[in-house]
Amino acid sequence: MASHKSAEKRARQTERRTAVNTNRRSRMRGSVKKVEEAIASGDKKAAAAALRAAQPDIQRGAKARVVAPNAAARRVSRLNARIKAMS
Repeated sequence: MASHKSAEKRARQTERRTAVNTNRRSRMRGSVKKVEEAIASGDKKAAAAALRAAQPDIQRGAKARVVAPNAAARRVSRLNARIKAMS
């Protein structure tokens, strides 16, 4: 348990940031899941639209360091490649 005033403030800040980052991570995962579901359904237009909607969420997550920037770029790239590979 924090015993200094500054440590108590740090604990409060960490709580707030954790809540925000959890929300960001959840939103990012949800949008990626929508893209994957659209790919699984076989609808290329819906998958492309879902990726366009998911890309800003993924990039926001990278900007906020919820995920590493390279991991976010890799995720977008792989989803895009899967969409392009659809017949």
